[in-house]
Amino acid sequence: MAKFALLFLFLFASGILAALFISPVSAVLVYQLVYFVNPDNSWWAASIPGLQYSFIAALLMLFMLTIRYKELSDQAQWKNQPVLKWMVAILFVYIFMINFAVVAGVHKSFTYEFAKLVIIIFAAYKLITSERALNACLWAYIAGVTYIGYIAYSVGRDGQGRVEGIGMIDTGGDGNMTAAAMVPALIILTYMAWMGNKKVKLLAIFCGGFIANGIVLINSRGAFLGAVVGTLFFLMYMIFSKYQRKGQKGTAILIILIGLAGTIYVTDEAFWSRMETLQDIDDGGKSGSHRVDFWMATFDVLQDYPLGVGIQGFIELSPNYLPERYFEGRKVGKATHSTWFQALSEIGWIGFLCLLALLISTFKISRKTKQHLINVENYDAYFKVLALEGALISFLVAASFIDRARSEMLYWLILFIAVASNIYYIRFSELGNRKRKPPMVVDTRRL
Repeated sequence: MAKFALLFLFLFASGILAALFISPVSAVLVYQLVYFVNPDNSWWAASIPGLQYSFIAALLMLFMLTIRYKELSDQAQWKNQPVLKWMVAILFVYIFMINFAVVAGVHKSFTYEFAKLVIIIFAAYKLITSERALNACLWAYIAGVTYIGYIAYSVGRDGQGRVEGIGMIDTGGDGNMTAAAMVPALIILTYMAWMGNKKVKLLAIFCGGFIANGIVLINSRGAFLGAVVGTLFFLMYMIFSKYQRKGQKGTAILIILIGLAGTIYVTDEAFWSRMETLQDIDDGGKSGSHRVDFWMATFDVLQDYPLGVGIQGFIELSPNYLPERYFEGRKVGKATHSTWFQALSEIGWIGFLCLLALLISTFKISRKTKQHLINVENYDAYFKVLALEGALISFLVAASFIDRARSEMLYWLILFIAVASNIYYIRFSELGNRKRKPPMVVDTRRL
């Protein structure tokens, strides 16, 4: 049996036992393990029993939520988290669109998968109830994409100068989608390296090397843009924020220098040649440059289908709205190649506005959390929330050029911010206390 297969089975079984007897958050870690390792699509898959590992992990989360519901509800209440309400609204729009989807069977199937994702997110929100638990989930995410970076290194590029066929369960092996999910880890690692001790710093450098090298090998332009924007967002706050720790600016500058040196080391001519084609997106050149035409066609589709066309509807109808040259030698239509236009085409203006409301709500609760942390002078947690914001921004930038409106990574990044807001802000604010009964007052004079 392959060493990776044995390690996976050991971690999977250990996680289940830890969830049952130590901490319920271990169920979330088991789910993350299965999601990132994607055992059914691994080269060592034949060495492990053919179980539904993802289903077992999800069932474990729901089981732990059920048996510990009262205890967990005292620490994390769904009704007090506005972000979760918008997730439900988006799900309802997808369910409503079952009646109007162009490819009804596909839409119904993927809506069912999206419903399972929303349920998992709701369960995880209650299971991750402490700073330590949140940190564990962040490190599990980092470990997962580090493994993917290692696999990218092991597989190497194909004849097209890219790495395909690896990644998480919901990427289908698409390199761009995999790289987009890897990028946010770099921003989170920047924070971990800054705040951690020497061992943590070395671990961050080790993980960051595999992740950055994997992104380079995959050669995703959108992921490269996302990494640049997200990292600059966080580092600019480190340098220019008025809330400074000792040596903070110097550390930020050192991180920039290490990042530049690492970029020079892991990148090659093939990578920079592909990055030079970023301008093709705007000028109508080759290799993915026709995205603007696909984006504009979305508005033509909506004129005929104001409610949207459902999942895969744009692909089905694209030959009716795009020039014939895009379909020469193709048996299937074209996708929108943008998360924003994907949502717009699938669930129309109503669903698109719900998605925007979800993101606005996320950044709004994050802003309130940061303000609370400033008020209580918890600057370490303040910068953690900033790092989570930068991670989400990096993904949104990368996802602007691929279809990721229903991706697990998008909703997990939103979840991390929602959990942080609950741990650091909601529990101590009027939002978290206004619906709780006031404590009983005892007249000690009669005792």
